[in-house]
This record gives sequence, structure tokens and C-alpha cells, in this order.
Amino acid sequence: MSDAAARHRGRTPRSRRVAKWTLIVLTVLVMVLSLAFVIVYRQLQGNIDSVAGPTGPRPTRVVNGPLNVLVMGSDTRDGANGKGIGGDTPGLSDTTMLLHLSANRDFAYGVSLPRDAMVQRPACPKKNGNGTDPGGLTQFNAAYAIGGPACTVKTVESLTGVRIDHFVVVDFVGFKSMVNAIGGVQICVPEEVNDTVGHIKLPAGTYKVTGQQALDYVRVRHDLGAPTGDIGRMKRQQAFISAMIKKVVSAGTLTNPIKLVKFLDAATGSLSTDPGFADLKKLGSLGKSLKDIGLDKIQFVTVPWQPYPPDVNRVEWAPDANRLWYLIKNDKRLGPKFNGDAVSPDEPGITPTGSASGAPSGTPSATAGASGKPAGTTTSPSPTPSKTQAQKDADAEAAGLCT
Repeated sequence: MSDAAARHRGRTPRSRRVAKWTLIVLTVLVMVLSLAFVIVYRQLQGNIDSVAGPTGPRPTRVVNGPLNVLVMGSDTRDGANGKGIGGDTPGLSDTTMLLHLSANRDFAYGVSLPRDAMVQRPACPKKNGNGTDPGGLTQFNAAYAIGGPACTVKTVESLTGVRIDHFVVVDFVGFKSMVNAIGGVQICVPEEVNDTVGHIKLPAGTYKVTGQQALDYVRVRHDLGAPTGDIGRMKRQQAFISAMIKKVVSAGTLTNPIKLVKFLDAATGSLSTDPGFADLKKLGSLGKSLKDIGLDKIQFVTVPWQPYPPDVNRVEWAPDANRLWYLIKNDKRLGPKFNGDAVSPDEPGITPTGSASGAPSGTPSATAGASGKPAGTTTSPSPTPSKTQAQKDADAEAAGLCT
């Protein structure tokens, strides 16, 4: 045998060498990605802060399967670092929304609760640990200042009879980070804002906002829209949140690993939840449920309200609110009664399709009976006449939204 033949017989074929190195590289890559996943998961899981929920008697569930989550936006300036916010606050629930996901995950809607509404608050343990506050007639968002998230949940359950399954609290810094993580949200401001009370300035026009400017837009209560500032602000918040949901679902955030991690890190960085929800998988299932439901089947409304006679600067829930609580407890769709005032992520832009005034439509129903069903109502609320475009434009103007 020649020397050349011997050398050729001792070599490993090129294809086998390439396959071997490819296998090694893939193995190392899988190990690196697995390690990165574990590190990221632990980081995100560690971001979530667990807070104790309410104690004592609570409403019983009428239907099994639906998910009711109380989302609170705390006006605390601490957050991750509190930079660029400033100001002092006792820690109020600046924004409160009850999110209902149907048992079959076929529809979802959120109900905004006015912070300035006068309500009968139940007794709550003080969040500083110094005894129990007796409750009584007070402004809704005082519950958070007195007893934290647990007292707000207890207050909502006491007023509505709806069992709250979980709660989530997001502070100012966390909100700004989430908006930044998705690259901002486009808004339309009908006229220049110079709010000397909240120290907020916003130019007129259509433009994208991030960071502090995004926070200013959802917080502004003065110099934009109708005099009842909190009602218009809630409608703008619904529109803004709708735009965020649409961008997260439609812009590939959920399918882009880098964007997804960035968004989740921002979302969990300043997040507090009840112990049963302080789990990344459970929070992820909430996001997946909203994605699977579809943008066209997610709606946001405001609880029916009316002026509070003793104080023009306050409101109170209207009797029609009982219909809304009945629908949630029995896992029913909103129906025509409330659809006219709903905002949906599926709408173009961030202009509501219906009333932004929040005024209850139709004849107020009687007080709910022992069964929790409003007297004189059926399982489906009676339809209301469709609004003209002029009425919708007027409602949008009252809420400080562009027509």
C-alpha cells in the first residue's frame, strides 16, 4: 500500500468532521440559551412583589371559571427609582379598573372606577399596622391610602358583590417603563394643555409619547376635556391602554424574544400582586388569554355615575351600576346597554366609539335585590338607541380626545 493511500485511509471524511462540529456548536448553543432562559426567568420572577390580600368574609362566586382582576395604578413616587416624578402623596390608587375575563375566554372587558366617587367603605386594617379604620362615607381612592391594595379589593367587593380573584398594582415608574419598552404610544391631543395644578404641559396634535410625557397624558385632569376631570381622564386612560394592548399584540412584541423580555422586565419591575398571582406563569397566562380572546372582543367602559349633590367636585355610582355588577357576576357580555360607551383596542386610533361623558344611559334600575340581580332587569340589558356621529364627537371632546 502506498504512503498516500495509508494517509487517506486514516483521515475522517470532511462531512463527518463538519457534522461533529455542528453538533458540538448546537449543544453549546442550547446550553447557553437554556442558562440564559433560567437567568431571565429568575430575574423576572424576582421582580414581582407579593402583597397580602383582604381577610374576612368575601363574596361567593356565582359562576366558576371567569377571572376577575382588580388593576390599580398607584401614584406612589418610589417605584424602581422615582426619578423625574417628584411630589408628595399618601399613596392613593390613582387609577382602578376591574378586568373581567369570561370563563370560556371568549370576551373580556374592563370597568374603570372613578377615584373621586363617594362610597361607603368597609372597615379595613390600616396598612401601617396600627389597628383598624372603621370606614364609612369617603372618597373611593382613600381606601388605598388607608389599607393598601387589600382595602381597595375589600371595598370593591363590598360595593359590587363581585369576587375579586387577583389584584395587580403598577406604580408610576412601572407604567413609564412599559410604555418605553414597546416604543411609545401615539396619542392625539385636541388642544394645548397647560395644567398648572398637576404641572403638566402637552402640545396639541398627534404624536408619539414615551416616559414622563406618556405618564403626564394619562394623569392630566385639568385644562383638558370637561370640568369633571376624572371622568374624562378615565376615558383617555381606557383609550391609551387599548392602544398599548393593540401594540403589544399586533406589533410582534409577543413573538420577538428580545422585545418580549424587555417588556416583561419593565412590566414586572414595579409590579405588586396578591400571593396567588405572584408567579410569572400565571401572569403570562393572563396576557395569553387577552391575546387569544382577540382585540375585537376586549372592551373598556366606565361605571355609570352621576353628580354627588353635596359636592360638585365629587361623583357617585348611579343605580345602573347594579346591572354591570350582575353581568360580571354571571359572566355575561356587556350588551347594547354598555356597548355604546365602550372603547376597544380594535378601533383605529384612540378615539372612543361612544360616550365619553360617563353619564348613565336609559332609566336607572332599582337597587339590586338579595339575589344580586337588579330589580326589573333580565339577563340581557335592554338596548339603547345608537348615537349620532355628532353625539360621539361631543362625547370625545368632553373627554379631551380628538374626534
